[in-house]
Amino acid sequence: MIVKPTTAELLTKTDSKFRLVIATAKRARQIANGSNTLVDSEETSPVTLAAEEIAEGKVEIEKE
Repeated sequence: MIVKPTTAELLTKTDSKFRLVIATAKRARQIANGSNTLVDSEETSPVTLAAEEIAEGKVEIEKE
């Protein structure tokens, strides 16, 4: 469960919940497979780390 950043905060980064979910899942998969994280955090959950990266603007969500 993502507590911080909130879903509302993350939705300011894109115009689509679908794109948000896909981008978060894709980045979380990269982190789980060993990719370096782009944020300093004590979190261990790849999904939470991905959400934090998106919230901080370190990962952009592409518009197709």
